Amino acid sequence: MYIGFDTSNYTTSLAAYGDGGIKQAKKLLTVKSGERGLRQSDAVFQHTQNMPALLSQLEIKDVKAVGVSVRPRNVEGSYMPCFLVGEGIAEAFSKGAGVKVYKTSHQVGHILAALYSADMLDLINEKHIAFHLSGGTTEALLVTPDKDEIIKAEIIAQSLDLKAGQAIDRTGVMLGLDFPCGKALDSLSLKSEREFKIKPSMKGLDCSLSGVENKAAKMLGDNETKEDIAKFVLNCVSKAVSAMLSKIIEEYGNLPVIFSGGVSSNTILRNEIKNHFEAYFAAPEFSLDNAAGCAIYAKLKDN
Repeated sequence: MYIGFDTSNYTTSLAAYGDGGIKQAKKLLTVKSGERGLRQSDAVFQHTQNMPALLSQLEIKDVKAVGVSVRPRNVEGSYMPCFLVGEGIAEAFSKGAGVKVYKTSHQVGHILAALYSADMLDLINEKHIAFHLSGGTTEALLVTPDKDEIIKAEIIAQSLDLKAGQAIDRTGVMLGLDFPCGKALDSLSLKSEREFKIKPSMKGLDCSLSGVENKAAKMLGDNETKEDIAKFVLNCVSKAVSAMLSKIIEEYGNLPVIFSGGVSSNTILRNEIKNHFEAYFAAPEFSLDNAAGCAIYAKLKDN
């Protein structure tokens, strides 16, 4: 069995990877009503509180190795204090179990979890495109095999300003939803029958989402329905991602494409991409922040 730890900015998560597949235990961090995020000190405190109870939810035995995310991305200067909690607990756990601990990034964990969920884990041996869409990241990555890190991810397209998850969460809080707002905004959007003509703002392969929040605020001020506002914002995000992918295919060719990150579980986005491209999506439990990819990383490194 391989154990994964991930203490991201909004979720405490554990995963156990064995012969029966992957089992997860995770808990969203609490954000006060009306607020749009957490201070790092609050995230660290909640992770420290959550971890013991989550450990008791998994039947852990015959541990062979431990994997943990220790930073957002595998690049110099990538750092967030919340990942220190997972790293410290993983170090202690590995010493207690007498096994190795393998350290990776939150982003690599997302990609590996998505590939596993889509039954496409063999893509670690091939060049492919991975979209990482979350509260802090709207990036298209060129992923290549790497001897030391399993996979290496290079940004080839991104949002130049507001991130997809930020646009969704800020709109949701504006509409009175609890943070994080993705799931609730998704549900609202599906109740709207309105059609929007949206031309995404692009600069080369990159997109811009800065105007989405302002337009949503104007719609709310004009007393437009929450359902229509939700659909507008999610359509904007979906069209922007679709435009990014179209331009990437023009430049890099028709490589396999995998989507990861919480925003990737959105219904409108999935329909938009599947209607126009051949791409793979993780199941929602593997799209949202999770430790599954860290457990997978441990197994791959230990073999």
